[in-house]
Amino acid sequence: MGGFIVAVSGSLVGVAQAAAPPNPGDSRNCSDFANWTATNTFYWTYYGLYGDVAQLDVDGDRIACETQTGAPAAAQLPAPVANAGYWMLEGANSQVYGFGDAYASPKTPGPTVAIAAAPAGGYLVLAASGKVSTHFATWFGDVDTSSLAAGEMLTSIAGKPDGTGYWVFTNRGRAIPFGSATFHGDMRSVTLNGPVVASTSTPTGLGYWMVGADGGIFTFGDATFSGSTGSFVLNQPVVGIAPDPDGTGYWLVAADGGIFAFAAPFRGSLPGTLPAGSRLNQPVIGALAYGNGYLMVASDGGIFNFSDKPFLGSLGDAPPVNPIVGVAVWRS
Repeated sequence: MGGFIVAVSGSLVGVAQAAAPPNPGDSRNCSDFANWTATNTFYWTYYGLYGDVAQLDVDGDRIACETQTGAPAAAQLPAPVANAGYWMLEGANSQVYGFGDAYASPKTPGPTVAIAAAPAGGYLVLAASGKVSTHFATWFGDVDTSSLAAGEMLTSIAGKPDGTGYWVFTNRGRAIPFGSATFHGDMRSVTLNGPVVASTSTPTGLGYWMVGADGGIFTFGDATFSGSTGSFVLNQPVVGIAPDPDGTGYWLVAADGGIFAFAAPFRGSLPGTLPAGSRLNQPVIGALAYGNGYLMVASDGGIFNFSDKPFLGSLGDAPPVNPIVGVAVWRS
């Protein structure tokens, strides 16, 4: 199936969402937790739903029980206004790495499959189990994966730009909304040539794009169709999509670092910059809009910057034990 405009609307049918955990109230003290990681997990599980009901953050700086060993200093938190930053997610052990002004909280239960930015320096992490972990972001629910079809897997998560909801997507093109995120349709009833590998919200939060491994583009809500590679013969499969901030175009990125620009400026690609006969150490797994262009990340944590914003670091010189599976960017 090539790229085409899909305009489907209606209510969400047949998708179960896990119930929110009950309000624990003022039931815990700092001394009740074995370590600060456990404290932080408890705090962020309930903060987005009920606030700091256990009163673990006495000074309101979003650091619970900050006198515990392992708690970060306030200076490590994201500043109110940031220049730039990005995160990488190591899938097998769910470790998040922050660069620039992007603050990375301790790892969450894994294994994980995707990460997405949230306003004010926060992010969302999607686990293969359907659990959504939030860091400086609001939690609206987990996916009940028992409702998925045989062979259907979670692949990506996209947050609304205002932080009031998010969507989780599957390889079969199913869209599962949470919070104020609206269901605008999906691909669950269509036989695809390639699995949906990445999805992203429009700048307004009123729609979303999905992209298949063949480069087919599927648009919903106010997402604009500007072209696809669905009819091309690709050297490597498409692995990601990055929307142009102007809201009309997007970039598709392939595993070899090839970029396909649709109603968006082409700033370069890896096949055009690598020396003749050379290749990447590890494949590219995603791309993000960054400055006036984009950056790509490989599964070994290498970052490739094609923009006017500064390079803020990578894991390329010290690759993680497990592959990087996701990347997200924080823009002020």
